[in-house]
Amino acid sequence: MSDSRTLDAAILGAGIAGSCLAILLARRGWKVALIDRQSFPRHKVCGEFLSPDAVEALVALGLEERLQSLRPAVIRSARLDFGSRNPVNAQLPGAAWGISRYALDAALHDEARLAGADVATGTAVGAVRLWDGGYELDMKRGAAQVSIRSRSVIGAWGGNGRIPDMPGAQRRRLSPCPYVGVKTHLSGIELDGELELYFFAGGYLGLSSAGDGIVNAAALLDQRSFRHVPSTVTGWLEAAGQRNPRLARRIAEARPAGGTQTAVAPVRLFDPPLAWNGIPLIGDACVTIPPLCGDGMSMAIRSAQLCAISADRCLRSQTTQEQWKIEYTKAIDRHFRHPLRWGRLLQRVAGNPSFTILAAAAAGRLPSVVARLVKATRLGKTEVLPW
Repeated sequence: MSDSRTLDAAILGAGIAGSCLAILLARRGWKVALIDRQSFPRHKVCGEFLSPDAVEALVALGLEERLQSLRPAVIRSARLDFGSRNPVNAQLPGAAWGISRYALDAALHDEARLAGADVATGTAVGAVRLWDGGYELDMKRGAAQVSIRSRSVIGAWGGNGRIPDMPGAQRRRLSPCPYVGVKTHLSGIELDGELELYFFAGGYLGLSSAGDGIVNAAALLDQRSFRHVPSTVTGWLEAAGQRNPRLARRIAEARPAGGTQTAVAPVRLFDPPLAWNGIPLIGDACVTIPPLCGDGMSMAIRSAQLCAISADRCLRSQTTQEQWKIEYTKAIDRHFRHPLRWGRLLQRVAGNPSFTILAAAAAGRLPSVVARLVKATRLGKTEVLPW
């Protein structure tokens, strides 16, 4: 990556949100760098479930052909299993896609490069300083160190990203959080276009196709309920199966795919959105919706779209950075307030020890309830970009 020019936007974090923002701004003609301290492609804790809203958003970005080349699994229904009685089946409000993050992130990086952005992965940003109306960033890749300048900087480093030293950033007061996210790929399971969600004491686990015969197993667990379990992905999944007999039978013959096991903690589900902290924040750096809602990637894309609108106007000197901050913060609140409220309520209910018992007892009425909750936690089909 060259340090001989001043960038218009440096995006710190090359996940879904950061990559989509890089694509949007580069297509508008801006000089963009997409920077991440991690090397790609890599496996990440993720449900790898693109909701119908997320699919629609990526198609609107002109990415349908590229993503179809990844041969995504098409998912049209969900099965909820509460450990007793019969599972509950529910239709999704459209076709969802299953794509591994390993493949999806790589495809988005390629699209960002095609749009004209520099993609610098395996590159750490150590400090961000104010510079002549913009910023100067100290970066390191291996033994090489370089400083670059950019008119704007956007944080997309995820929920547990390493935040560089920055002017104007305030340290957040974070409450203790017991949740851990775990993920592995499995083979030997047939899902036939269905997402399976298993509930048990202390958490839930989803099985969904990720394409090419691979099934993604991703779980959110309360570590307080698993404190006596070996702290490995295999140990956690085996313990989850012991708490839901049908899950145990489902994964008994499955074969883990080597190199795909990963975990992340803490997973913060109830922190208030923070759209701006010295710089604009997008994706999980801004807010995390409970994975139970299945719309995390849609929210990441939406935050990138909202940020792109204000960033483009500011870079064109049509608005100030302070106005960017006000507009973007209001937009995040307006778009996310409703799904976050319902998503977090659903997470609290699902985390109650009595939830599986009550849900099983009400199984006959659950399909209509699930349909309403799915609608309540969705962002909706809103036209976001004016261009």
